[in-house]
Amino acid sequence: MARYIFITGGVVSSLGKGLMAASLAALLQARGYRVRIRKFDPYLNVDPGTMSPYQHGEVYVTDDGAETDLDLGHYERFTGVPSRQSDNITSGRIYQTIIQRERRGDYLGATVQVIPHVTDAIKAFAQAETEDLDFVLCEIGGTVGDIESLPFIEAIRQLRNELGREQTVFVHVTLVPYIAAAGELKTKPTQHSVRELTGLGIQPDVLVCRCEHPLPDSERAKIALFCNVRKEAVVPALDARSIYGVPLQYHGEGLDREVLRAFGIETPPASPDLSRWTNIVDRVDNPEGEVTIGVVGKYVGLPDAYKSLQEALVHGGIANRVKVNIRWLDAELFERDEAHLAAQLEPMHAILVPGGFGERGSEGKIASVRFARERGVPFFGICLGMQMACIEGARNVGGLTHASTTEFGPTDEPVVGLITEWMSREGLQRREASGDLGGTMRLGAYPALLQGNSVVASIYGTSEISERHRHRYEVNVHYRETLERGGLIFAGMSPDGQLPEIVERPDHPWFIGVQFHPELKSKPFDPHPLFASFIEAAVRQSRLV
Repeated sequence: MARYIFITGGVVSSLGKGLMAASLAALLQARGYRVRIRKFDPYLNVDPGTMSPYQHGEVYVTDDGAETDLDLGHYERFTGVPSRQSDNITSGRIYQTIIQRERRGDYLGATVQVIPHVTDAIKAFAQAETEDLDFVLCEIGGTVGDIESLPFIEAIRQLRNELGREQTVFVHVTLVPYIAAAGELKTKPTQHSVRELTGLGIQPDVLVCRCEHPLPDSERAKIALFCNVRKEAVVPALDARSIYGVPLQYHGEGLDREVLRAFGIETPPASPDLSRWTNIVDRVDNPEGEVTIGVVGKYVGLPDAYKSLQEALVHGGIANRVKVNIRWLDAELFERDEAHLAAQLEPMHAILVPGGFGERGSEGKIASVRFARERGVPFFGICLGMQMACIEGARNVGGLTHASTTEFGPTDEPVVGLITEWMSREGLQRREASGDLGGTMRLGAYPALLQGNSVVASIYGTSEISERHRHRYEVNVHYRETLERGGLIFAGMSPDGQLPEIVERPDHPWFIGVQFHPELKSKPFDPHPLFASFIEAAVRQSRLV
């Protein structure tokens, strides 16, 4: 029977609960346990799919087509366990389900209430599909005391009561701030946070204390005394040089040992196998060179909007044992001044145009593609980036000066258009242009067939792949002949031959555009082949400059 680890946060947000959960899961894996991590999000959106990246960071997509929280990306990157739709739930989806059931009459006229109906739904979500697991880690979004998270806190309180102390452990992540004027770490915020939590019926078993300076033994003892936990269960969490050093750091502080002890499991004398993480940290800390990648995007003011992309580039660096410096470049700034564009892009060893939605910054992205094509700089276009590469090729090589996408409005040359139908596991999917935005995209993992003699086939080492998608628009296959005459080859297609998946320029040092999001499947211990190859091309370019 699965054991449950419930992770809460206090004092402030952004303390790294998701990273802590991912690291703890990786440590339990290293001890031979089977794990899965789940995220409870208190907001009322049904999913993050229609939320601005500036509000919530990137939208992470699972194989089964769920639009989920970016923390699920951390979970996958650290554990290698593919996330599922059932691993992320929001208040919005819970309330939507309950209201639909009430409208159908499923409650037989009963009064529908937060307790028991909402809390029962949360508990059912936590316990679903756990038969083959040793540990289920459940992260509660937000901070203790938030009105919107109270049903989740109440649900895990009930689960502790129902399952018992042998099957449930509470880990509370809290802040121990440093007051520079006093030269001291202050424990009072943590004390208040734990007091708030105990007032809701939950006594934490392990405290993870985020702090900027080492936590003195006296302060650990003080926190333990006032918060009613063992001193050894007060685990300091200092900033690490790299997020991939965090599992080793937490292990050094005894986090995994204390969590297992809280379950009554005495840790075996043999240490867990952490060779995977020591190798990654060695590669990150001791690079044999460095490259600079220019990412020309729309949401560059918040790197979390491209979190998986950022990490996939780092993974490409790990594969090649080089440090990857990412230069975030605002595409809008390239639309007015060509000299400015050249000044910004010339120092780059490679250029990447990521996914996105909307017209803002599109001409700057097209100009960046043209720069990479004409100067022979390695180029990687992802989702919208591939579409911009096709429009650039159509305009500047194919002679279609008015080439555009219907996403930006009516056009005489719709090189990119709305996908109205496509095949999925459920059969033929159709979409109307005027339909709802939420959940209407081509979402999740889909297969593609690669040309046997293509560059991408040699990179993948196979002609059949499966990658995750998130898009409403697609390159118009009717323009294939025009684009290929201009040297832009359609190297990957959907199995039915209708949807372009990959384009490339074989006569270019490295020029690839993909309709899917390869960054979602990249891991530090298993870098995605496209990112490994892209960074390898950047290394070659750096030697030419």
